[in-house]
Amino acid sequence: MNDSILSVGIDIGTSTTQVIFSKIVMENMAGFFSVPHISIVDKEVIYKSDIYTTPLVNSYLIDGDKVRDIVASEFQKAGFTPADTQTGAVIITGESARKENSALVLEKLSDFAGEFVVSTVGPDLESVIAGKGSGAQSFSEENACVAVNLDIGGGTTNVVVFDCGKVVAKGCVDIGGRQIKLSSDYVVEYISPSAKLIAEKLGLSLEVGKKTDKAEIFKVCSEMAHLLEQMLGVYEQTDLLQQITTRGSSEFNLSKPIRAICFSGGVADCIYNTHSEELKYGDIGVLLGQAIRQGRLLSDFRLIQAKETIRATVVGAGSYTTSISGSTISYCERVLPLKNVPVLKLSDDEQKKAFEGDIEFVKNKINWFMTQSDTKSLVLGFKGYRNPGYGEIGTLARCIGNALDSLLDEDEPMIVVTECDIAKALGQAMGRIYNGKRDIISIDSISVDDGDFVDLGKPLMDGLVIPVVVKTLIFG
Repeated sequence: MNDSILSVGIDIGTSTTQVIFSKIVMENMAGFFSVPHISIVDKEVIYKSDIYTTPLVNSYLIDGDKVRDIVASEFQKAGFTPADTQTGAVIITGESARKENSALVLEKLSDFAGEFVVSTVGPDLESVIAGKGSGAQSFSEENACVAVNLDIGGGTTNVVVFDCGKVVAKGCVDIGGRQIKLSSDYVVEYISPSAKLIAEKLGLSLEVGKKTDKAEIFKVCSEMAHLLEQMLGVYEQTDLLQQITTRGSSEFNLSKPIRAICFSGGVADCIYNTHSEELKYGDIGVLLGQAIRQGRLLSDFRLIQAKETIRATVVGAGSYTTSISGSTISYCERVLPLKNVPVLKLSDDEQKKAFEGDIEFVKNKINWFMTQSDTKSLVLGFKGYRNPGYGEIGTLARCIGNALDSLLDEDEPMIVVTECDIAKALGQAMGRIYNGKRDIISIDSISVDDGDFVDLGKPLMDGLVIPVVVKTLIFG
């Protein structure tokens, strides 16, 4: 038996705002006498909105009412009503995430329709999301190589490195198409602090209201391209690169040679395609794309054709899967159900540190995630080991418990999700440590990933299993 749901995705970026609608087809894959196992069997983007300039009240404030008007208009054009949507995501990215009223905008939109996943995405997580949306992650995984995605939007460039599909480095710099806005005759209408730093380094005096010319602007764009080349190891890094690193970005470190490179974001279209109208968008986006084309990024690395460029993030904002936990689990029923809890997934190397009892490492990782996601709760996910010993479970329980206990508010439950069948033993070990002082949920047979959000329902089958909705991101 198949069932379909409607999902809506909304992306509010520095330059653009977009809306998509997707149809998600789900099916019970289990036998008649088996515990239900629901999986996504098909997904299709059925409507893509126009690409709107993100409405602002001024340089600092998003116009929440106009954003809401855009969404309402696109619902009408697509032929849907708010009651039709069962899930979706609102994501604020780039410089828009720094705007003073982003929380207010999210609140307006999250109440507009469906069970939205609502997130102000930090620069690191935005890098990963864009890298999946562009196709860089799948290329890295399919070709067993190191691939990089540069998501160049209006205000920032989010960079992520994948090694065989796994994230190994991420970072963000203040380089983008709307770092400088210009009139048709090259009068500067806006210049960001980072762009001004770059111009001053070149000995240029760019001021709002002052006329410049193409040659000066192209010098700035070429230096921006040079800074991206520094970031990817083509040249030695300079102090200027550190000065324009986006606040909240992780330190970007390369450990292996890069084989392939991919671009997404609005400026990506100006890299993959030539544009005759240099100030087409009233900013430096076209010229920045030209400067990157002429630099060493395209000559030194294999260029991947992106699956999505300007829509890489919004096409990712909308799908979910539903699963049923394993039957050997541990949970506190009184805190269920839980909705839209963000996921931090430990890699194989990271979970090894947890099993070895490296509390400080796990604590730092969780703290980073909570800061990036601006969240007070999380699901800690990892694969786990098959048939671990009693001592290993005890060490793991103390490590995870100590880290979570030190960072979560007292009323927030500790939630652990594993793929291997260890949840009951782990949950019981954590329960013995905290002896009722903490609400603990430990479930297994569930696969989650970074960027997912999890819903946990009331127990089923006489308490043997918990229904789990993993709201993930559609890419392509």
